Amino acid sequence: MALTITNIESREFEYPLADVGTDEHGFNLVYDPGETTYRKLFGLQIHTDAGITGEYVGGNSPGAAQINTFADYLIGKDPLKREKHWSEIKRALRKYDRMGMGPVDIALWDLAGKHYDAPIHELLGTYRERIPAYASTYHGDEAGGLDSPVAFADFAEECRDAGFDGFKIHGWGGGDDTRDLRREIEAVRAVGERVGSEMDLMHDPACELETFADALKLGRALDEQGFFWYEDPFRDGGISQHAHRKLGEKLDTPILQTEHVRGLEMKSDFAAGDATDFLRADPEYDAGITGAMKVARTAEAFGLDVEFHAPGPAQRHCIAATRNTNYYEMALVHPECQNTQPPVYEGGYSDMIDAVDDDGTVPVPDGPGLGVEYDWDYIERNATGSLHVYE
Repeated sequence: MALTITNIESREFEYPLADVGTDEHGFNLVYDPGETTYRKLFGLQIHTDAGITGEYVGGNSPGAAQINTFADYLIGKDPLKREKHWSEIKRALRKYDRMGMGPVDIALWDLAGKHYDAPIHELLGTYRERIPAYASTYHGDEAGGLDSPVAFADFAEECRDAGFDGFKIHGWGGGDDTRDLRREIEAVRAVGERVGSEMDLMHDPACELETFADALKLGRALDEQGFFWYEDPFRDGGISQHAHRKLGEKLDTPILQTEHVRGLEMKSDFAAGDATDFLRADPEYDAGITGAMKVARTAEAFGLDVEFHAPGPAQRHCIAATRNTNYYEMALVHPECQNTQPPVYEGGYSDMIDAVDDDGTVPVPDGPGLGVEYDWDYIERNATGSLHVYE
């Protein structure tokens, strides 16, 4: 039966994160007792003449603005021709970062799964149905949460006891004071000495470190503790092949890059240029499930692993269909506040810290499409008034 897209709706909404604020610069989310931060996402629905609707909740304002430039192209089209649409929209957004492609492509995959009455991972080709998860922390704070090296080590121990086999530090950043870098290094040593023999450990400065020298100093501390990977260390923004190749030549800890590199071709260049040891993929950032799986297959061709960024049902389906990947990122977690999952899932789906089983794994949704049910009443009740309808 042929399908036709009749209209597309994109609705912005917000939800609260209790006891969460931002750091001194206003960018990183941190534990802040008594503060409430409101996060904005988008609910996307792609409707068809057969009554089947593809859905996805996520995205951001710059991506939504890009959707505004190409949504009309999809009206009247067959939603199952994803590869054709992916190619045309990729060209149309050639002047931009293509962040708008991700939510739409994911919704099209959700629609296809509902049409075929199959979960997305089955359409991709299932490799696994449970996924090992690692605990990925909030950034270090100054408020009695993750506010010291010992606090990070204590929390790593809690995560180990909860079943996690991996733990990733998002620290305080290098800062302008050498004492800040020393605290980063002390946290690495505290966590490594406490749980390093029992967990895979990762570190993600989130491009905070201001100099190559700082990245090298922290990297050498990771070497001493046998860390599993070192991710986005310094202020190039995670995009310099040359800088990361030079850093990797001087360290033993594997480098994980390309979260902030847009496009299959540039990620391939990172791999070909020995500028990373793992590739990073994200179905929302990397032009959808279609784009993320292209990255995964490219990594496989280079003999590398791909690690998927962030939690979510789309990520779970991608990981379920990928052999050369190791972990699911349960983020952001903290001993004193909830993670950043929006309260929009009905049923049993969860990305909260307690969603892992005793073996440290999470399930892959097995319902049609993404396999999750969204609470559209909540989304509408908390809408910001930004609604776009394309028809």
